[in-house]
Amino acid sequence: MQHVAVIDYGMGNLRSVSKALEAISTNTKIDVTADPAIIKQASHIVFPGVGAIRDCMAELKRFELIDVIHEAANNKPFLGICLGMQALLSHSEENGGTDTLGIIDGNVKLFDTADESLKVPHMGWNEVQQANAHPLWKDIEQDSRFYFVHSYFVEPTDATMTAATTSYPEPFTSAVTKDNVFAVQFHPEKSQHAGLQLLNNFLNWDGQS
Repeated sequence: MQHVAVIDYGMGNLRSVSKALEAISTNTKIDVTADPAIIKQASHIVFPGVGAIRDCMAELKRFELIDVIHEAANNKPFLGICLGMQALLSHSEENGGTDTLGIIDGNVKLFDTADESLKVPHMGWNEVQQANAHPLWKDIEQDSRFYFVHSYFVEPTDATMTAATTSYPEPFTSAVTKDNVFAVQFHPEKSQHAGLQLLNNFLNWDGQS
């Protein structure tokens, strides 16, 4: 039986994520938790998030979750979602510059707000172009549409860690992968069939690519 810990630090769309996980598996224990002991016991980790990165990092420190997240990201199937993806990088431009977890080398950048034709935040459905084969893309067609809400995007230092791109209008990294970590800018829990398939793939992933 899989045991999923959805990390609760007060800034995630936790009910939607947990309900989506419950919908695709009746044989999975799902804990929405900030308890380090439960996170350490879980077989799979989901790290969601919405909001500002400075607040995110402050809450992770307040709940004493930073070391726990690093340990989990090194040892277990680990899925970052939206702000949970951005927090995995090294540094974000948001809030005047914020150091983040540094699990994946790279930076988080603001979309070009000087371009008046470009609406920021990027919000709504958009196509995801898979950059390489990965177990989490199983049974998901190339260019499937997922739901996005974000003003910042990630730019990993190592381009081989880009698992997918999306155009707005220029291509940006919309999914990253590193060993047992997979993270997405879009919200799979809000992305209907393709999103539920990705979550199902995650539940069945052993962390190997």
